[in-house]
Amino acid sequence: MGKIINKREAAQKIKDGSTVGVTGFVLALHAETVTSEIEACFLETGRPQGLTVMCSNGVGDSRTRGTNHFAHEGLLARMVAGHYGLAPMLGPLIINNKFEAYCLPQGSIAQMYRARAGGRPGILSRVGLGTFVDPRLEGGKMNTLTKKDIVKVMEIDGEEFLYYKSIDVDVAIIRATTADEKGNLSMEKEPFYGETLALAQAAKASGGIVIAEVERIVRNGSIDPRMVRLPHVLVDYIVVGDDDKLTMTANIKYNPAISGEIRIPLQSIPILPLNDRKVMARRAAMELRPDMIINLGIGVPDGVSSVMAEEGISDCITMTIEAGVYGGTAVGGADFGGSYNAEAFVEMPSQFDYYDGGSLDLTCLGMAELDGKGNVNVSKFGTRVVGPGGFINISQNAKNTVYCGALTAGGLKTEIGNGSLKIVQEGKAKKFMKEVQQVTFSGDYARKVGQNVLYITERAVFRLTPAGVELTEIAPGVDLQKEVLGQIEGKVLVSENLKLMDPRIFTDAPMNIKSEITGNAGSRGS
Repeated sequence: MGKIINKREAAQKIKDGSTVGVTGFVLALHAETVTSEIEACFLETGRPQGLTVMCSNGVGDSRTRGTNHFAHEGLLARMVAGHYGLAPMLGPLIINNKFEAYCLPQGSIAQMYRARAGGRPGILSRVGLGTFVDPRLEGGKMNTLTKKDIVKVMEIDGEEFLYYKSIDVDVAIIRATTADEKGNLSMEKEPFYGETLALAQAAKASGGIVIAEVERIVRNGSIDPRMVRLPHVLVDYIVVGDDDKLTMTANIKYNPAISGEIRIPLQSIPILPLNDRKVMARRAAMELRPDMIINLGIGVPDGVSSVMAEEGISDCITMTIEAGVYGGTAVGGADFGGSYNAEAFVEMPSQFDYYDGGSLDLTCLGMAELDGKGNVNVSKFGTRVVGPGGFINISQNAKNTVYCGALTAGGLKTEIGNGSLKIVQEGKAKKFMKEVQQVTFSGDYARKVGQNVLYITERAVFRLTPAGVELTEIAPGVDLQKEVLGQIEGKVLVSENLKLMDPRIFTDAPMNIKSEITGNAGSRGS
């Protein structure tokens, strides 16, 4: 039965050396009041210290919130996370070996929670084979202080798997909307369910405690039992969050169209302006087919959802997001993770079961670096520690994987219109490299399993073939030698049937691709 306490009492429940699991996806489902109070308590008293912190996803706002609150020397001894880029204050501590840092696939961490909840030693998965998580490469270790392998290669019936060992959780810090006096929790104003249930069960199975931050407390019996996401037996302490820290996402206080309480017309969702991002999102959208089940990543890829709405094809494609969302139109940018007009929410570990099992028809993900082997890096850049989030689970198991990213970075300027693209100023950094800095997606593994892989830039399209990466399309108005091949450091093949990208991609009007994808003419959906 949950006991109501204040935020300082919650921080004081955490003992030195504890393993603390925190929920959150960007800033959604994150107990910001409690984690910020842990930071305040440490700065005032030096306690708690030497914590191991676990989070499956990136938790932060790219500034100071989220897991940034743990970014103090002495507070952390170790961190196991799916993503660090949203908590930039952690990066310098990792690079300077101030604590041990592991980076594992988001879905694998969520499933590790569930395994611990069921008393199982860990999970076996193909996810991560051939990537930096594979112990034959880096083992997910993000600095030289981190020595111990927590991921192992195992062979079963002649097939290789990675073994992710379960970790005991002493304290689970979770977020919900409403608690009753007994401690039952509902999540009616949240954008998804995440890994909340699995983490709480992992803590209880470990003999640990669960601290829940909520917006409000109501009388026993007030919550419809069908709305209870965590029963009171899983909740030890309840903290009512500070109003200024209780937000649905990083920037949205509350929007009932994201929590699934209402539906809005898609006309109210802003249309993307014609720029490099829209060009890539449009070309990716041309890979869609009726009844596809797809996943969209953060950044350029979430623009595909907006293009789908603009072209009136949202209703014939099922969009999913790894946080556990099915249907609707993805919320973009710093508020990514939820969906307008979602059709269903599921628990995050179950969502990754679906992905890991190969059920996705297509995924569209970001691409920071590419090399001639078809490897993609989105996880580490020099001294900048980022991590993959759900990228490895999703990219490795989708039937069709589409990557989107500009060919160059650092000052790239383009002019787009009238069916063509012009490079006004070239980017200073080439992103098609001889060798990526870290392998987040393995081209060799993709070839081995026969995966269909496409790489889309603002000016050219490439495809993974048995012989390597092949250039198949070029934007109208772009010079092949100077502006494509001249900006590539790695080896690339050029198709004998090289063709121009569809000029409709580069016009400031809808492409009207609905009839091509569905066989029916139509306009922007509702």
